[in-house]
Amino acid sequence: MSKAGRRRAAAIRTKEWAQVWHDPSTLGLVVFLPLLLIFLFGSALSLDTDQTHTGLVDRDGTIVSRDLSATLKANRYFTIEEASEVAPLAERLEAGDIRGIVVIPNGFEDDIASGRGVQVQLITDGTQPNTAAFLSGHAEGVLRNWYANRPGTVPATPPPIELVTRYAYNPGLESSFMLVPGAISIVMAMIGCLLTALIMAREYERGTMEGLLSTPLSPGVLVANKIVPYFLMGLGSTAICVAVATLFYGLPLRGSTIALLLISAAFLYAVLAQGLWISSVTKNQFASTQMALLLGYLPSLLLSGFLFELDSMPTVIQWFSYLVPARYLIPPLQSVFLVGDVWSIFLPNIAVLLGIGTFFLWRSRSAIKRTIA
Repeated sequence: MSKAGRRRAAAIRTKEWAQVWHDPSTLGLVVFLPLLLIFLFGSALSLDTDQTHTGLVDRDGTIVSRDLSATLKANRYFTIEEASEVAPLAERLEAGDIRGIVVIPNGFEDDIASGRGVQVQLITDGTQPNTAAFLSGHAEGVLRNWYANRPGTVPATPPPIELVTRYAYNPGLESSFMLVPGAISIVMAMIGCLLTALIMAREYERGTMEGLLSTPLSPGVLVANKIVPYFLMGLGSTAICVAVATLFYGLPLRGSTIALLLISAAFLYAVLAQGLWISSVTKNQFASTQMALLLGYLPSLLLSGFLFELDSMPTVIQWFSYLVPARYLIPPLQSVFLVGDVWSIFLPNIAVLLGIGTFFLWRSRSAIKRTIA
């Protein structure tokens, strides 16, 4: 290359460096995103499950059974909640507040003293196969260690104490029963946010926004009606996902269609409004797409409870997860597929999603008003 050619090439590199330095989105992509992902995967996200909330029913109420209860409470992997009957704990299991119930049967002390076989029951939530397997494994380990360390115990193979596990809602512990509803949530979050993230930016880029704002329509009416076609398209996309989940993957749909429709509608309202807000703020289709992936897809994948247990994350990360709309969709969606209509789960989550959607619509309207001013 000639000397003049090298000068021209150096000038191009200098110009490109200057553009990168003055473009915050490029610097964010190079610096902020890797730091965020490394921090999340290294410190915040974990496949391990700590402090599993577990119910305990001691039907024997003797010194020996209370000793086993105390051993379970002292184990660092369990947070024990005691009750005298299974029924109230079963309701909390259905609501997702606890992950399993340990039941110590009547006659436990006599059976242990006589060396007869005794079965301790564990009822666990099969909609979370990883957590259920973890809970079953640790509970069995606690029982075996407790029996082996009892004074005067005669070693026996197998030990006379046995853990019998029943997986509620998903007896076969099929992972697809957990993954497919979660995948529907991620698809809805990504499609919904991307659909509306482009529409306002497109108007700005084409120069048609000023024309729209000059019509008698108020910014609020304009913003609200912008999302209606995409809302119907999102419902259609959800119906396709549900049909594939039930017909192709064999998921049961134990809840009602009305419940499924209400949950899906509330979630779409939230993510479409989020996309509209992104579009109104960035006013650029490329930047909108980047922000939609960064604020819509990525948090839904990592901080919604789809792949990683939220209870195992650091407290600060758990606070951030409350800002992710998908967090409020996955538990109701799993319930409507695998459990049935559990309105005590549906209604609070629907209310939060409607609140998130209304907030983003309000922010979108404010962004347009500032543009007019």
